[in-house]
Amino acid sequence: MSTHPAQRPIAVYHEHPDWFRPLFSELERRGTPYVRLDAAAHQWNPAASAPDYSLVVNRASPSAYLRGHAASTFHTLHWLRHLERHGVAVVNGSTAYGYELSKASQLDLLQALELPFPSSVVINDPSQAVEAARSLRYPVLVKANVGGSGAGITRHETEEALATAVALGALALGPDGTALVQEAAPLEGGHITRVETLGGRYLYAINVYPATGSFDLCPADACQTTSGVDLVRGACAVDAPKNGLRVEGTTPPRHIIEEVERISQAAQIDIGGIEFLVDARDGRHYYYDINALSNFVADATNVIGFDPWPRFVDYLEARAASTEITSAFPASSLPELVLP
Repeated sequence: MSTHPAQRPIAVYHEHPDWFRPLFSELERRGTPYVRLDAAAHQWNPAASAPDYSLVVNRASPSAYLRGHAASTFHTLHWLRHLERHGVAVVNGSTAYGYELSKASQLDLLQALELPFPSSVVINDPSQAVEAARSLRYPVLVKANVGGSGAGITRHETEEALATAVALGALALGPDGTALVQEAAPLEGGHITRVETLGGRYLYAINVYPATGSFDLCPADACQTTSGVDLVRGACAVDAPKNGLRVEGTTPPRHIIEEVERISQAAQIDIGGIEFLVDARDGRHYYYDINALSNFVADATNVIGFDPWPRFVDYLEARAASTEITSAFPASSLPELVLP
């Protein structure tokens, strides 16, 4: 815990009403000044000066449109850029949030880093799905580019099944009209692995096992619509216990940890989780989701051996304190360094 909490408040910008109660409880326990900002009902003035916060913590979710808050999604991106123009310190700023909003951009980043990901094609109209899948192995997933909590993902076992879904209008391309058509790999060991990072460094990892009888990566209670289209949610760690999933703490190999840290740092993610699977067909690992929103695994002390929320608040207090020092002693007030 910081011994010099910031005098100006930390602003926590969030949309979900429940996910961050542990964060608020820890801030209140320490007496750290903070304010809550509702991402679902928010405004800002481009001509106004910077808000008087020591730090803005962006906890907006791309799945907000599922809760009737679609307007927050791109509003948040614009506001983060406004804050950064004014030099306001932001946790998970516009770059990190931009990757959160685009599965296509996530894969582009992985390609730039020369890291493996499932074979995929990006489309902007459902009519392109069948043709896109012809370069892939079935089964395939169609994933809305702007997702969050696995929203807008469907699984198709054959070309005929995919063509039927297209004909029925059952493919949802999401808020930006873009989607991935992606190979759905059989899971080695029956699980995916999520690696959490804080400050660009490894924090912990968990294996998430889909519920018995469900499709791969599906922690939802019901994974099929009345039309027979399989709905596949990405494995959401915090939802795992209530959705019948088994979750266990794990420690990935050193090279995986190093790769995950590279991803997190390249995406400028201050707090988030990187998910990967091992394909049972070839035994290789593939990264498939980069998350800039993390509310941590449920029952963390028993699952991973510690509570990550205090560590997160330690990080926030340190970031806030550093901005207070910078504010008190701006570069323009320091004596000019004269080199010999």
